[in-house]
This record gives sequence, structure tokens and C-alpha cells, in this order.
Amino acid sequence: MQIQSSHAIPHAPVQTVSFRKSRPQIVGSPAGPEPPFPIHLVGRVQRGFGRGGKDLGCPTANLPDESIAPLSSVARTGVYYGWAQVTPLPHQPTTTWTKVDSQVLPMVMSMGWNPFYHNQKLTCEIHVIHEFSSDFYGYELRAIVLGYIRPELDYTSREALIADIETDKQVALNSLARPEYQKYSLDPFFPLHSHM
Repeated sequence: MQIQSSHAIPHAPVQTVSFRKSRPQIVGSPAGPEPPFPIHLVGRVQRGFGRGGKDLGCPTANLPDESIAPLSSVARTGVYYGWAQVTPLPHQPTTTWTKVDSQVLPMVMSMGWNPFYHNQKLTCEIHVIHEFSSDFYGYELRAIVLGYIRPELDYTSREALIADIETDKQVALNSLARPEYQKYSLDPFFPLHSHM
């Protein structure tokens, strides 16, 4: 999702091997999310660049610009983590959609300029850590963003970017496993029942 354009795209540092080796495997206060978190997002999933799944093996969901207004309190570009839920709307077909697909699931979210791809627009993309049974364009996505993983980086290779994405997912899972973060998966913001 595009959230703004700018004439001056900020410079992102290039990811290095030493950075990757020094990355923490868990982030965020053990006491729970700190301001400005939690941040709640909701909207219908729309088509993005289409490269997350095809090029990086990490399909992402894109929300309309108006859905990400709560992110205005977040000043830093980079990678975030939290919980997400995707549900079909009542009129949408669900022949291949499963109850597991509609559960509240861990997610990572990238907000930035994607310097590896030379974006000219600031974007926000959510990857729900789950193998969905089908595409979910037009479905409703709700997300609670609970913390920050790392700054946005540039990469010398697609393989280095993919390696960092895999680390991001593991850091998110480790960080969400703590009780003060687990409880947000039961937040009333997420519907208790799917529309199936």
C-alpha cells in the first residue's frame, strides 16, 4: 500500500554480514508493548507490486491508504511485528478457505521505500506467517502492530534480503511467544467468528 510520496527518499544503510550476525532474536520489552504500540489497522486487501510471493517467497497483503492512518504515529521506516487476521466478507466465495486461514496469526510488516527495488513511494506491506489455502484479495485484514524489529536496509543481493526476511519472521515469532504479547491475539479487535 502506498502511504505517501516524497521528493527526497531517505538513504537506507546497506545490510552487512556483521549486522545479520549481531541481530537480536527477540525484541520489545518483556513487560509488553510500549507507546506508540499497540497500533490497530483494518482494511480490505488490495493488489500490490506482486513481488513478495514471486520474487522473495514472502507474499504480502496491502491495505488501502486510508486504512493505515494510525501508522502516522510511527516515525521510523523498518520492520514491525504483531498479530493479524484475514476474513472473507459475507458475499465472497470461501470454497477453499479454511477455519485455520481465518485464525489470528503472527505477522511481520514492512514500512518504507524498499530501496532494493528503488521504490518512489513509501509503502506498507504485511506478511501473515501462514500458508493460506487461496488468495485473499478483497478480504478484510485486521492487524495489531506491537513492536519494531529493525530499520529499513538496502541489500547487495536478493539472497541477503531473503535471509533477513526469514530472520525477521523468526524474531517476530520469538517476540510474540511471550505472555504479554500473546494476549493481543485474543484482543476483541479481532472478530471471534469468521464469516464462513
